Amino acid sequence: MYDETQLKIIDATMTLIIEKGYSGATTKNIAKLAGVNESTIFRRFDGKKEIVIAAMELPKWNPGLSESDFTYHGDLEEDLTSFSRIYMSKVTPQMVKISIGLRSAELEGAALPGIMKVPMVFKKVLMNYFTQMIANGNMRDCNVESISLQFIAMNFGYIFLDASFGDKLVGVSKEEYIRNSIRVFVSGIREK
Repeated sequence: MYDETQLKIIDATMTLIIEKGYSGATTKNIAKLAGVNESTIFRRFDGKKEIVIAAMELPKWNPGLSESDFTYHGDLEEDLTSFSRIYMSKVTPQMVKISIGLRSAELEGAALPGIMKVPMVFKKVLMNYFTQMIANGNMRDCNVESISLQFIAMNFGYIFLDASFGDKLVGVSKEEYIRNSIRVFVSGIREK
């Protein structure tokens, strides 16, 4: 798909975007980090925007979450704990930093489809799951989209805080956070 030089350019670009944001990742700095001439970048890609779009296709720079990643058995606490673990194993602090670094008017939404894939997949899985759990009488009737967004926010919030502040703010392990937050979340939605 991409040759070694292109991959070096993609990796350098995304590394700099994490560190400096999209605007701060200049082609001069990309070339230096990739170990290529700046002109090589433009021979291999039309520009920085095309490099980002190429990166969104690669597992290293896009977590590739899919509906098939999620299986469930009908036990709210067990299933949602599994969902959180899967989500947090793929949506890492690095992925959050990429997402933040790609928020730029210069991209004009070019990276948005790649960034939106993960939350859209997770939302769809959750909405289907919660709809089924309500129909089976396993949880109280509620607005499925709203509860799905709450669950996404609960999971993304931990990763965002960890990516942004690390142990300066986050004093609980990911696993402990998952266990505690799922227990509280499930107690609020379980059918009484």
